[in-house]
Amino acid sequence: MAGPDGDVVLYRERLWPSFWVWVVCIGVAAGSLVVFAPINMTAGVVAFLVLAGLLVFALVRSAATIVVTPTELRVGRAQIERRFLGEVAGFTRDEARVQRGMELNARAYQCIRGWVDPVVTVGITDPADPTPYWITSTRHPRRLVGVLTAD
Repeated sequence: MAGPDGDVVLYRERLWPSFWVWVVCIGVAAGSLVVFAPINMTAGVVAFLVLAGLLVFALVRSAATIVVTPTELRVGRAQIERRFLGEVAGFTRDEARVQRGMELNARAYQCIRGWVDPVVTVGITDPADPTPYWITSTRHPRRLVGVLTAD
C-alpha cells in the first residue's frame, strides 16, 4: 500500500471512537427527541436527526490517523521525518495514565483520544524543533513501537 506521497505505508491506524462512545452519542441525540417531542413530534425528530448528524460528523472528524512510512511519521495533522525520531516507548493501563497526566510535558505534541487507553511516546531529536516528544493514543502500542524502532 502506498501513501499519498508514493512511500510504502508500513503502519496505518485510524483512531475511531469505541462502541460505547457511539452509544452515548445516540443517547444524547435521543435526549433531544425526548425534550422536543412533547412540544411537537416533528420538531423532536428533526432535533434528533440534526444532533445525531452533528455528533457523527464530530466523531468522524476527530478520528485521527497514524501513518508510518520509511521516511516519515504522520500523526493527525502533524508529520515529521523519521530521521528526527528518538526514543520510542509504548505504555498501557496505569503507565499510560501517568504519561497522559503527571509525566506529560506541556510542550509535547499530543494526539490523545479518550476512548483509546494505550499511548506511544516518540522522542524528537530535531534541534530546531522545541517539541521534546510526541505522544499519541494507539490501540496497538507494541506494533507501532516495533515499526518505529525497526531499521
